[in-house]
Amino acid sequence: MSNRRYCVIIVNMIGRWALLSLENCLNNYLNYLKLKNYSAHTLLNYRIDLEQFVKFMRGKQLSSWEQVGVNEIRAYLAYVTGLGLARTTIARKIASLRSFFKYLTLQGVVDQNPLLNLRTPKRPKKLPAFLYTREIQELLRFEDATPKGLRDRAIIEVLYGSGIRVSELTGLDLGDLDLGRGYLRVYGKGAKERLAFLGEKGCKALADYLRKGRPFYLVRGSEPDERAVFLNKNGTRLSARSIRRLLDAYVRRAALEKKVSPHTLRHSFATHLLEGGADLRAVQELLGHVNISTTQIYTHLSRDQVKKAYNQAHPRA
Repeated sequence: MSNRRYCVIIVNMIGRWALLSLENCLNNYLNYLKLKNYSAHTLLNYRIDLEQFVKFMRGKQLSSWEQVGVNEIRAYLAYVTGLGLARTTIARKIASLRSFFKYLTLQGVVDQNPLLNLRTPKRPKKLPAFLYTREIQELLRFEDATPKGLRDRAIIEVLYGSGIRVSELTGLDLGDLDLGRGYLRVYGKGAKERLAFLGEKGCKALADYLRKGRPFYLVRGSEPDERAVFLNKNGTRLSARSIRRLLDAYVRRAALEKKVSPHTLRHSFATHLLEGGADLRAVQELLGHVNISTTQIYTHLSRDQVKKAYNQAHPRA
């Protein structure tokens, strides 16, 4: 074998090894986030964003994370901007990279985070979608004593009554419940533990399901999940996707002309608390927000409040 051919083989092997190293770092990071209890949806977005960046690096003949500097990041941002992506999507990609390079810095893979001083594009401010109290009542206006009906009512009551995320709801175990005192122990983003509160109606709906509905699902599975609170037809833990589907069915039944997701119920929880006079920091604690600025988006006024203020204050109303 000629020396030239030998060198080509070695270079190709090194190139493949370098790309494998890139993938290894990425997979290690995603496993790290998984251990910190990040949701499957968030993990999927991070994987999509970071794999796109790896592909971009390959196109630029970059073979290690140490080669990525501010100029490379700016070139990448120019590339994704040229794809016509929304500002919110670009902001998410920057956040994914910033978090990933922070991890690489902590692991000693790179000396510094090239995104440390990079400004994120401002996201357009949108008011969160929420349901009015009467719409919540319409959503829950069904009587169904079957195991499925009891389970579904408990799910909707818990989502709205406690304001927890759908991932936190699917992660509930029997040991996390204290219905006597109206407490739920939940594990939020970053595996942070907190107590969520559940009112009388929510506790009753959950107790009815546990007593009359859950045993039905438990005996149906060949390998049932003995710990999980909410079970599917196979006796295993209910998924977030299944909860979204069942909620869609009840929204159609209630003839609500809105797109309603589990997060809409969380928005409604926060909005109704603040409309009822709850302290902003208390709502921040209940939602599990790290920064109060995240909670402040719920300080918007509903149309009913605006109309009431107009009627009371305007001389021509």
